[in-house]
Amino acid sequence: MSNVTDPSPVGAFPGTARPAWHERPHEQVAPRTRGFLVVVALPATPRAVPRLRRLARAVARGHRLSEAAEEALTVIVSELGTNVVLHSGSPELQVTFEIGVGSLTVGVRDCGHWRQRPAPRCESADMDAAFGRGLALVDAYSVETSVLRSAEGTLVRSVIAL
Repeated sequence: MSNVTDPSPVGAFPGTARPAWHERPHEQVAPRTRGFLVVVALPATPRAVPRLRRLARAVARGHRLSEAAEEALTVIVSELGTNVVLHSGSPELQVTFEIGVGSLTVGVRDCGHWRQRPAPRCESADMDAAFGRGLALVDAYSVETSVLRSAEGTLVRSVIAL
């Protein structure tokens, strides 16, 4: 189930036009323990999405997650990364992976604002499209999804059961 909120910018990009993670794109990988796993910041371009899928697979395999968890993780980062690229207008995106007892949480953050699709949906043509399912698909793979919108951007968090 998705929760969409528009609260104060707690957890958003504090007091700057550009987020702190903008300065240096980076990746950090921790050893196989619970807690923080990976943070990656990338330009919000179409090339970011396949990179995120590869990273998601590496995280899943490196932490010996099930095939179902790997599939969920790759679908979720693909959908959320694509949403940033197509709809946010953000120049960057940040993805975090955190592991807990029995769950993996993915967070995707941008510093943009929602932009509508350039052409209206055409349901019969869109039914077979390889994209466009967005948060509904994320919800299908998650046990919890939340969307936090603020003046500084959007953070979507998705929890996958392990």
